[in-house]
Amino acid sequence: MDENQALTGQGAANANPQGDQPNNNQTMESLLETESLSVELPQAGEIRKGTIASIGANQILVSIGAKSEGVISGRELEQLTEEEREALAVGQEVNVYVVNPEDANGNVVLSFKRAQEQMSWENVEKMIADETVIDSKIIGFNKGGLIVGVGGLRGFVPASQISAFRRSQSSGDTPEQRWQKMVGQPISVRIIEVDRERRRLILSERAANTESRASVKERVISELEEGKVYTGRVTSLADFGAFVNLNGADGLVHLSELSWDRLQHPRELLEVGQEVKVKVINIDREKKRIGLSIRALQDDPWKTRVEKFSVGQLVEGVITRLTKFGAFARLEGDIEGLIHISEISETRIEHPKEALKEGDVKTLRVIRIDAEQHRIGLSLRKVDSAAFADKDFKLLTQEYKSEQDDETPPPPPEAGGE
Repeated sequence: MDENQALTGQGAANANPQGDQPNNNQTMESLLETESLSVELPQAGEIRKGTIASIGANQILVSIGAKSEGVISGRELEQLTEEEREALAVGQEVNVYVVNPEDANGNVVLSFKRAQEQMSWENVEKMIADETVIDSKIIGFNKGGLIVGVGGLRGFVPASQISAFRRSQSSGDTPEQRWQKMVGQPISVRIIEVDRERRRLILSERAANTESRASVKERVISELEEGKVYTGRVTSLADFGAFVNLNGADGLVHLSELSWDRLQHPRELLEVGQEVKVKVINIDREKKRIGLSIRALQDDPWKTRVEKFSVGQLVEGVITRLTKFGAFARLEGDIEGLIHISEISETRIEHPKEALKEGDVKTLRVIRIDAEQHRIGLSLRKVDSAAFADKDFKLLTQEYKSEQDDETPPPPPEAGGE
């Protein structure tokens, strides 16, 4: 069989439309990449849906995909009540929290309890965003107010947020005298503050009892204009942002719209009851949502800091974070840039940790500046690139000339001078 005949068989099926044979190595590499992307390895802190594979006296094995099983044992197992353990069965689908993707024995360490807790916090964050009114029961009290159960979490209703009617029923000098008789009573509340890190969940009965909130919000939304500045008052705080009341309707200032500086939580900048100026940046009349911004009223410091950098420039950076897609480096002026994984090494690497570690100080090349998106692209492998040789030579020449000018001695004094 000659070469042309061979192409009419199986080879023809593999040929591309131009009649060229495929690059087998490249095809295999792309297949391996596709396969690796389809398998998501467990990451610490994530919640996964798994299936119970076995239940033993000292451990429970849960299949979580990625061709691996995780283990629930030791202290985590002891925290399960007898009723909770009896409710578990092989083949049952459960949510688990990844405590450690690989311990000293190579096991993926999982937790039932932390998964339930994380999902409860996510649920209350959604409730505060949707302004949900929650019907619950009073389960306890302390000297400052009432304790109310919300989806497995304990929320606190400060005395100032208890309805006037309920407060009128309380009397006495001690918390027991004021609140004890209310334990077990039904109560409707709204969430006004969520802080997962501090395990802080603040509720309000007064906010839940506000009449005609929907009609008030419709009126306010019809009067607001995008791009205009208004004065409002902070009504609640959550991990993802702050709610500000404008004439009776709450709008959201997302965490990213609070400040040009990076914040971990709105409490770093705001507190409930504080009066603030905000700019309306978005109105969704269908969903009745108001998007607000505080940082839009401030000058953008990033654009000033980035003026000292230019594409092709060599800079010094400290490696701050490693991710599967690249490494972040902090530059002069506290600006952070990204070294994409393809710009780290001339040879192929699977993860930046193969070539870098946090804290490394590296000379880097600026290859891209996006002022609108606040992004700087950096390269480690192009530091010695011939493509930038002329630019490097001109910079070195300028630096040398500047040094020579600094070292030139002053002219001698004129005759007759001292």
